[in-house]
Amino acid sequence: MTDVAIKTHENFVLPASLVTHLDVAHLVEEVERVDAEMISTAIRGGEGAKPVVPVLSEPLTDFLAQNQFTLEDGKMRETLIKELRLLKDNVPVLHMTFAVTADPESLQQLALYVRESIDPHAVISVGLQPSLVAGVYLRTPNHVHDLSLRAMLKNSRGKLVEELGALRASR
Repeated sequence: MTDVAIKTHENFVLPASLVTHLDVAHLVEEVERVDAEMISTAIRGGEGAKPVVPVLSEPLTDFLAQNQFTLEDGKMRETLIKELRLLKDNVPVLHMTFAVTADPESLQQLALYVRESIDPHAVISVGLQPSLVAGVYLRTPNHVHDLSLRAMLKNSRGKLVEELGALRASR
């Protein structure tokens, strides 16, 4: 892929390994670090030196593969850094608060689901609130959704009282 055909941040495909806004920030930092190392290596190697790509993290490797990027071309790296910075600044964030710590695999599956059903660039900000007991508290910039067991029971209070009354009457 040439630097003329590079995708913009609106067209990037985010891999499952990029779950949170912090993951996206780390991706930007890693590409900047790789760019600096490759420039330094090229300067030390002189004219005609082949660019040596340093060892990359799994999220960056996944991102490059899914978006068909290579890091050998300096102009492409420069454009990629610019577009990744824009992505980091504009990525939609869903704040999800859980009762217990979610495992990374579950968060990756959740991130994939959110990207398929809501926004292809959405990331998750994870919080912990043990008083939720079960479920999740979801906040977006426009809405708040309490999907916890406590909220479900509170919303069903009338029906529960009615059912308990029917049970007592049948005794």
